[in-house]
Amino acid sequence: MDASPTLTSPARWLGYAGLLPQTLCVALAAIGHEYAYTALAGGFAYAAAIFSFLGGVWWGQALQSGRGGAGAYILAVMPSLISVALFLPWSLGWEWPGPALLYIGAFITLSPLVDRVLGYAAPDFLRLRWHLSLGLGALTVALGLLAMMLMTPVAAP
Repeated sequence: MDASPTLTSPARWLGYAGLLPQTLCVALAAIGHEYAYTALAGGFAYAAAIFSFLGGVWWGQALQSGRGGAGAYILAVMPSLISVALFLPWSLGWEWPGPALLYIGAFITLSPLVDRVLGYAAPDFLRLRWHLSLGLGALTVALGLLAMMLMTPVAAP
């Protein structure tokens, strides 16, 4: 793999700017803002969208490489399917969004391992992927923990 840079400065900065929406959701939930529950739902939606987007990146990389087998395409569709599955508990009125945020945060954190397994990513892209995935994953897990605290009923004295 060529070690020459493939990412432009704007691509890197815009990548890092992608952490801002989740940072805002964490801040709103942490301070107990009147929109805290909306921030939890928005944070899940944002994490699910980004996770699904990663699957699209893997699909595109597999196509462009000309070496994408069935396994690469199966991996590429998994983020969208997982995101929908994690949304179902809310749709059914079960406990949500805390557990879903924890799971999707963990999946996002570990997603660069898929990039490594597939082997399509340039080194500087993979480095950026680790930074962004660790950042978004940690923010999403933090939001999940806040959700668990906010959604836990407080016992009356």
